Parts: sequence; structure tokens; C-alpha cells
Amino acid sequence: MPYAWPPLVPGDPDEIARRVAAVLDEAWKRLADGQRAAIIALAGNARRPHVLAALEEFKQAIREFRRRVDEEAQSFVQIQLPHLYANGAQAAADTLGTSFTWSMIHRDALQALAADSYADFLRRSEEAERMASKFYRAARDTARREVPLLTTGNMTAKQAAKNLADRLTAEHQLAYVVYRNGARIPVRAWAEAATLTKSAVAYNAGTLNQAREAGVGIVEVFDGFDCGWTSHQDPDKAARTLRTVEEAAEWPISHPRCRRAFGPRPDLIPSGSAL
Repeated sequence: MPYAWPPLVPGDPDEIARRVAAVLDEAWKRLADGQRAAIIALAGNARRPHVLAALEEFKQAIREFRRRVDEEAQSFVQIQLPHLYANGAQAAADTLGTSFTWSMIHRDALQALAADSYADFLRRSEEAERMASKFYRAARDTARREVPLLTTGNMTAKQAAKNLADRLTAEHQLAYVVYRNGARIPVRAWAEAATLTKSAVAYNAGTLNQAREAGVGIVEVFDGFDCGWTSHQDPDKAARTLRTVEEAAEWPISHPRCRRAFGPRPDLIPSGSAL
């Protein structure tokens, strides 16, 4: 049975990212365990009903993984994102000597951010689920078509069953998710990176919208000294530079796990602005 995780509560982005990653990693490991059970059944030349029963357990694990992703994504966007957005907005308000309230600009921004973050979680998990479902279909077809014929060839039934199991193992590895661009990423890694990315974007969106609401058009960038503006390798270094609020909103971070933040500069006026 999966571990009963307590409800998510808002908190430190790193801690929340570790929690989300651990929950999804646990669900993915259940998938891997289910795959091993089905392959062991095949390799042992088990009867077809036994193999199909093991595959049904694997199918249930796919559903559990989908449920876990949906549950964690919803909790994250409904609980953690508003917390971080408000923190960023409040930090800007403190700098500007104003107050933060959930005005229309903030409510609309958070709603858009939540919808985008939720959809992104689901898109990321689709590749993982696609791989698992592909194995399920291949193993099911093997059980239905090839297992009953194991004794018809020149090899012993035991060797034939092992060959089938080895083939499925080689063709459907679940140690990591292989994305369409060829990247191989463990579920824990992509879950943690996705959570940290959305956390940073939420905090910075709060900061920038609070600055915009106060009529401030320039922000100072706080970032690692080696971090580029549009990517880590961008020669346009971000740290301690001045950017417009619009520029900052376009590049709230430059890469996964980015620690970029912004400070409103009410003492500066964007070039071309009317006094």
C-alpha cells in the first residue's frame, strides 16, 4: 500500500519540492515494482491468468501514479502558489512602503499562474505515464498471444519465457522517464525541478505585480553572478542589473532551480516614460 502522506501545508520552497518529489517518486517506484512482478511471472513461465493478474496490479499502479500527480499538483497550486505569490508581493510592498491586498491584478495573475502550473505538471507526467502504459500494452499482448505458444518452438518453455521477459525488460525500462527529445530524467528529479521552478515564478510574479500596481517600472535583479539573463550561459549577466518590470516578467527565471529575485526601484523611471 502507498504511504499515506499528510496534507500539503505552505512552507519553504525547497521543503515543498522535496515532499512533492518524494510522493511522486514513491508512486513511480510502485510502478517499477509492478513491472518487475509482471516480468517475473513471465520469466517463470507462469500460467496466463497469473501473468494477467500481475499486469492488472501494474495497471492499478498506473492509475495510482496519475492520481498522485493530480493530487499533488492541485495541492501545490491551491496552497503553495498563493503562499509564495503573497510572500513576493508583501516583500515588494514592504520595500515600497505600501500594503498588499488581493486586488484584481493579483487575483487574475494567480489564477493564470495556477492554471499554467497545473497543466505543466500534467504535461510532464504524461511522458512517464506513456512509458508505463506502453509496457502494459506490450506485456498484455505478450501474455495473450505468445505465452500460450511457448512450447511450440525448439527452445524449452522455460528458456522461451525468459527470452520474452528479457525482451520486455530491455524495451521498457522504467528506471527513468525518456522524453521525446531523448532526455532521461528520474521522476524525482523532474518533480523537484518543476516544483522549484513554479515556486520561483510565483514569488517573482507577486513582486512584479505589486511593483506594477504601485506604478514602479524598474526593478533590480538579484541572482547568481554567473547566471545569464535568458539562460545560465547567456553572456548578458543578470545580477545587479536594472530591468523594466515587463522585461522581468518575461524572464522571471532563466533556468530550472534558478534563485532569481527582484527588488522594486521607485527612484528610477524607465527611459521614454513621461514624468
